[in-house]
Amino acid sequence: MPVMRTATMTMRIMITAITIMATIIMTTTAMIIMATITMPIIMPRMTMGTITIITTSIATIPTTTTATSMLMTTNEPVNAGDLAACEAAALYRLMTWLSPAFPVGGFSYSSGIEWAVEAGDITDTAALADWLDAMLGDGSGFCDATFLVQAYRATEAGEETALRDIAELASAFVPSRERQLETSSQGRAFIDIARAAWDAEGLDAMVAACGTPLVYPVAVGVVAAMHGVPLAPTLHAFLHAVVSNWISAASRLIPLGQTDSQRVLVRLEAAVAATANRALSATLDDLGSATFRADLASLRHETQYTRLFRS
Repeated sequence: MPVMRTATMTMRIMITAITIMATIIMTTTAMIIMATITMPIIMPRMTMGTITIITTSIATIPTTTTATSMLMTTNEPVNAGDLAACEAAALYRLMTWLSPAFPVGGFSYSSGIEWAVEAGDITDTAALADWLDAMLGDGSGFCDATFLVQAYRATEAGEETALRDIAELASAFVPSRERQLETSSQGRAFIDIARAAWDAEGLDAMVAACGTPLVYPVAVGVVAAMHGVPLAPTLHAFLHAVVSNWISAASRLIPLGQTDSQRVLVRLEAAVAATANRALSATLDDLGSATFRADLASLRHETQYTRLFRS
């Protein structure tokens, strides 16, 4: 019996010792692991980029980990400094003035596209894109863009006589009666709404100095200059609005689906940018149109038997 008790006590002592040693080993291992783990970095806003994390283990061996951060959305408000107040105001006004919802009646006109569809000149997305590309770069698109640029610069410089000459030339440059109705009606509506809701100091005096009803591109140029909206984005937004209205009319006439309409708009993106760049460096001496079929379409539309649009 004494021998058995002694053996039992010896075994208990050995088990206790083994348990204590195991606990020490586990604790030490956990501390080593925790020392080599890099705590996550909390970033309130992340953008696309590369993050380099350098960690050092217990043995002082540096470890470099490279991770690519992803664009994440947080509930933190965007820093107001990301967009200057003047830039935000300019963008807001351009998006409003040249939106299809701005009540200038652009949806009522097709710029002769209705007759082109009736005559079989425009039958699908490819023919429509080619037609609009020509109108944009060699027809009314380039001419209207040039008039907008010249009207803007004359208004900005306060040159009332030059602005009057530009307004008169722009009105006389329209090739058909219906196109005259289209551009003058939209110009008048644009000025009236600007006076009522988006008035600017000196706008009435500048409009009166023109001495003639303003066509649409001249009206946009004058109002944008009086509000201090930069010329280049104004011109680009104007051409985008014009092309979008043409496509909208064609989508109801051919007809086109919404996806096909967007494909045409994508195809004309480079043409819009090229036309805007040309107009920015052009003078009144560079004005000219070579889209005879489109001009003829606007003339023939006046006597078209059935039609949806006013031009």
